[in-house]
Amino acid sequence: MTALAALTRPRDANADRLLEARLDALDLPRGGFTAKARAAALERLRKQGLPGRRDEYWRYTDPTSFNAASPAPLPVAGPGPDRPLFEDLDRLKLVFVDGVFDAAESDDLSLEGIEISTLRAAEDQADHWAADLFGTLEAESQKRVPRPMAALNTAAAREGVLIRVTGKPTRPVHLIYRRRDDTADVYFHHVIRLETGAEMTLLETGMSGARSNHMIEVDLAPQARFHHVSAKRAGHEKHSWGGIFARIATEAHFKSFALSVNGTMMRYETVLDILGDDAVAHVAAAVLGDANRGDFHHDDTVFITHAGERCESRQVYKKVLKNGARGVFQGKILVESGAQKTDGYQISQALLLDENSQFLGKPELEIYADDVKCSHGSTTGAIDETMLFYMRSRGLPRARAIVLMVLSFLADALAEIEDETLREQISERLDAWLTRHA
Repeated sequence: MTALAALTRPRDANADRLLEARLDALDLPRGGFTAKARAAALERLRKQGLPGRRDEYWRYTDPTSFNAASPAPLPVAGPGPDRPLFEDLDRLKLVFVDGVFDAAESDDLSLEGIEISTLRAAEDQADHWAADLFGTLEAESQKRVPRPMAALNTAAAREGVLIRVTGKPTRPVHLIYRRRDDTADVYFHHVIRLETGAEMTLLETGMSGARSNHMIEVDLAPQARFHHVSAKRAGHEKHSWGGIFARIATEAHFKSFALSVNGTMMRYETVLDILGDDAVAHVAAAVLGDANRGDFHHDDTVFITHAGERCESRQVYKKVLKNGARGVFQGKILVESGAQKTDGYQISQALLLDENSQFLGKPELEIYADDVKCSHGSTTGAIDETMLFYMRSRGLPRARAIVLMVLSFLADALAEIEDETLREQISERLDAWLTRHA
């Protein structure tokens, strides 16, 4: 189904009622520099309707919990056994509680080479630099594939950070999400622009709500470098949709890694447009899913478009699933006619720790240039019993041997984290979590 057909497909009256109930439950923002973008997003959403299982890119994921007017209550869990991730790093902290910026818990927003404000605080500034970017990349992505959850975010999100990078800040920016309300329905819309030659690292940790809709738009000018690391341990009943939309110019570098542990229904959409020549875009994820306390479903949907020459993209997705957990990967590389010398690589792999877990992979290549190197692969397997026997014969307990094999399986995804310190901290955290749940 083409994007245009999906936008105009007929819907039954029940689908229309479902959408109106969803919108009626929201206090949609009015006015400010985002007004035009929000109105256009709302119009797109009304044409598309909410996602359904008959939609091509939702066929493996049930969107019922995302479409409901309000989330199911999720009790606030106590602190976990581990110290907060990245606590020992020198970073600029921005704390959000139940979807609202907490200035008292956050650091001062001033940092050399970077300009930071919150969406809520900047909304009334008509001349704000984000006025011509907010919602733009999300709207552009809709031309190829309908993305109703992204349109809903642009229309409804009141909070987020607006970050403009003009230099190379000495500290990463760390977004910390906290939750106090059992029924928090959270929307974030972050807008990030890196000017020519600028570089930054963005970190994300924590759990933002009983249900969340979380989007990032990233605009990279020539020679800019953007590093993104998201590490989130959700409650078992957590329902979350997230997306990152990026526009990548000549010789710019975009790298994003996501660690996801637990949760009930999680979906993340990555849409990258590589427009300039000699640009690089790497995306990777490590997912640990255990359905021993209920359902677990994690969906990564990726769409990377190559429009520039001599560009490189990598997709590395690893999922470890147990006790009937379910994982999904839908990844596409589109190479346009002028994108010669493209190097596109995609791999999705699942390690199933029991016979009840399931992984569904849908890799796609669509190529209109004749001088390219593109490949994709998808595999699903169990623990290698021969290797396990070998490790046990060398004195390792069975549980520890399995932990080491899982860490080895995830190593390719972790290797996409460019900063060695961040990579080591996440590896240590994974080791501790796997040891406790072995």
